[in-house]
Amino acid sequence: MTPLPLTAYTATSCLGVGLAAHRAALHGNQSGLRPCAFETVNLPTWVGEVAGVDDHPLPAALARYECRNNRLALLALRADGFEERLRAAVARHGAQRVGVFIGTSTSGILQTELAYRERDPATGALPASFDYAATHNPYGVAELLREHLGITGMATTISTACSSSAKVFAAAARQIELGTLDAALVGGVDSLCLTTLYGFASLELTSKEPCRPSDVDRDGISIGEGAAYALLERADGAAPDAVWLLGTGESSDAYHMSAPHPEGLGAQMAMQAALRSASLGADAIDYINLHGTATPANDSAEGKAVANVFGQRVPCSSTKGATGHTLGAAGALEAVVCAIALVDGFVPGSVGTHTLDPAIPLNVQMQSATLPVRRALSNSFGFGGSNCSLMLGVGA
Repeated sequence: MTPLPLTAYTATSCLGVGLAAHRAALHGNQSGLRPCAFETVNLPTWVGEVAGVDDHPLPAALARYECRNNRLALLALRADGFEERLRAAVARHGAQRVGVFIGTSTSGILQTELAYRERDPATGALPASFDYAATHNPYGVAELLREHLGITGMATTISTACSSSAKVFAAAARQIELGTLDAALVGGVDSLCLTTLYGFASLELTSKEPCRPSDVDRDGISIGEGAAYALLERADGAAPDAVWLLGTGESSDAYHMSAPHPEGLGAQMAMQAALRSASLGADAIDYINLHGTATPANDSAEGKAVANVFGQRVPCSSTKGATGHTLGAAGALEAVVCAIALVDGFVPGSVGTHTLDPAIPLNVQMQSATLPVRRALSNSFGFGGSNCSLMLGVGA
């Protein structure tokens, strides 16, 4: 593919709002996970909750979209001057030449959960104020951002579980390469809700402790929430030291609804496709941000897949021990983590990992370390075997 610069980017998670908070936490091997105290949830697990989301209601003009997920979407948009950079791009290219591509898994499903508590006891009707299309519907968050920013180009939401907001980079890059757009807002937004927390717990996939990716004693995920964005633009006039999207790779395991192929065949195909897309060999990669959910099956399958493509040389880590698994926002959040690693020249540590599983034959970095990083791969693998790997670099 033709490389595209990330002319702006930002992230919000349990580590804080904006790049500075993430930079400090990642360099310092810090975690934002806490024992779950979200809403009425009663589960023995840890989560990555973003502080203060409900302190930021939407502007009156956007009242129709009011829900926790959309509050998180706008809170994150305003960090790091990202919204101003985006509005400048809209003015530069024209509103019709900018697209919106957002990944999410459950969007504002919490709003529906709350609405069901208020059903009419006689008829079962939901409250009249409940607006499914603007809050719960996965497209609602993309529509909110499009309306708020005055963008009239194409807009879409991709919901493929954990690969959602990695796949938006690939979708947007295709449209820019086709010539239908000059720039795109890409990112992911996903917020905590009861469905996600109780759903993953019912599958026995949540850990009772902070998650431990690739650890010999790993026993499940810590669910988080977050939002992360990047602005992709045509390369004209891009700064030479910009972070670039160099390639994307997508695949499907087509193996099982909730389990990866045990040998990681789909994951391997996604990584190989990303290398081909970027016209790079495996020896050109300096860092891999693992999907690294900390479940026994996922980490085992990804370990085999990465080892088959890259061997044991490349430094790897999972940052989900710091942020939690932000599900539909994870792909975009971890692409921004890779951007920070590329700019700062360091490899983030795998927070929470104490004793590496000897069955995972990878060069997992336990602690953050200063290392030259010019090419980084970010893996996102979702339910149903929806896989996406992003290749990012500096000095394209």
